Amino acid sequence: MSIRPLTPRAGSLTLTAILALTLAAGCPRQQRNDGKCDPASPACPDGQVCEGAIDGSSRCVGPVVIRGRVININDESPVEGAIVQAVDINGAAVGTTGVSAADGSYEITVPALRDENGNPLEGIYTLRVQAAKYIEFPTAIRPALPLDAATATAEGGGWVIENSLTTVALIPLPGDTSSLGSIAGRVNADPHAGVLVLAEGSGEVLTGFSDSDGDYVIFNVPPGSYTVQGYFAGLQLNGTNTTVAAGESKTGVDLSQADKPLSSVSGNVQIVNAPGGSVTSVILAVESTFVEAAGRGAVPPGLRASNVTGAFTIAGVPDGRYVVLAAFENDNLVRDPDLAISGTDVVHITVPDSVLGNMITFSEGFKVTEALNIVRPGADQPEQVSTPTPTFEWEDDSSEDGYILRVFDSFGNEVGSVELPNVTGSATVTHTYAGPALEAGMFYQFRVTSFRDTNDGRSAISQSEDLKGVFYYLAP
Repeated sequence: MSIRPLTPRAGSLTLTAILALTLAAGCPRQQRNDGKCDPASPACPDGQVCEGAIDGSSRCVGPVVIRGRVININDESPVEGAIVQAVDINGAAVGTTGVSAADGSYEITVPALRDENGNPLEGIYTLRVQAAKYIEFPTAIRPALPLDAATATAEGGGWVIENSLTTVALIPLPGDTSSLGSIAGRVNADPHAGVLVLAEGSGEVLTGFSDSDGDYVIFNVPPGSYTVQGYFAGLQLNGTNTTVAAGESKTGVDLSQADKPLSSVSGNVQIVNAPGGSVTSVILAVESTFVEAAGRGAVPPGLRASNVTGAFTIAGVPDGRYVVLAAFENDNLVRDPDLAISGTDVVHITVPDSVLGNMITFSEGFKVTEALNIVRPGADQPEQVSTPTPTFEWEDDSSEDGYILRVFDSFGNEVGSVELPNVTGSATVTHTYAGPALEAGMFYQFRVTSFRDTNDGRSAISQSEDLKGVFYYLAP
């Protein structure tokens, strides 16, 4: 197993935590007689790290370790050589990067704000996993659920997070994978960890992320010619071209820092008819990764505005083409699906803009409304179903004339859809799946849109949330 130190980012922590955390959690520091440490000096005792405390000091403390396994979802066999990272709420890499061993096991270290006794107090992270011949985790419809450093248990002078969420089951790629290769290189820039790296060409768009040293690997690359580009908030990178032969592991495809100004993207969100939600977020997804049918795409770390109630700005946007998505995360809100109303279109932008330059502002803004609440499966997290004909249930939209239910697989492909009549006298709506056969081990998502019939045609009213309704089928 390979574990390398990675500079943490505190984007998901409170202001107190940001001030308290050191810039290099996991690196050795100087221990003083009172147990505190100086982030500018070397060496805590072996087995300890220098981290920030709630009182604003830095202390030598035992590390917080995330421990788990990477397995094949079909037979639970170990996956060796998978790259495992922890990321914060903005998608920035934190802690150390690990590579799974022959038995699928891994360990990575993450920073955590400490209390006065050195106990973990705050730090919310999710996992990201890549491996050859497997679909990466997470995907657009398979979200990673948060791990809380405050729940770590004391062990051997440190703290350990190990539970069902730290075992990551990967889905094998379908078909013959013998001709697939890889592209590897380094991000020669600052910052260099956690950069979203895309390889585009030969009809493919493939993704990877740089590790603690700035190294990246993009797995499962078909033979062909590719343009490789990196994305990260506050960073401009020069793209590069490469060619991959069948089965080749291409190396040395490095990305250098570009001397170009960054841009900002601003707009406004209108939250209407939403008693269940009042605060949302806005993200930028790289356009080439966007799946129109599923409404998803890869989001570079940091290209996110949080706690949005009206006006928003996303700063430090590198050059590229993006799709702007509002109310994407689970917050009881969704983008208004009625395309006849101003402010509900999916917005595509080019950065910088040919007219607006590096300061891009939307005049229409986004209209956001309350979501249809999912009851089962996947109300709060991906849920296993043991029948090939699961029953879907969601809360009734009392003003609807009917519903459209669609099911997507992990690749964002629509595998089935059905139109349903309105429901009266019931708080929820149920429908038993009768579409194409579900594939064992595959993750799916069902999404529901309510509509009303008008004199001018059909008008969508609301829809289920972007990250709910996720399930996977495993026969008993």
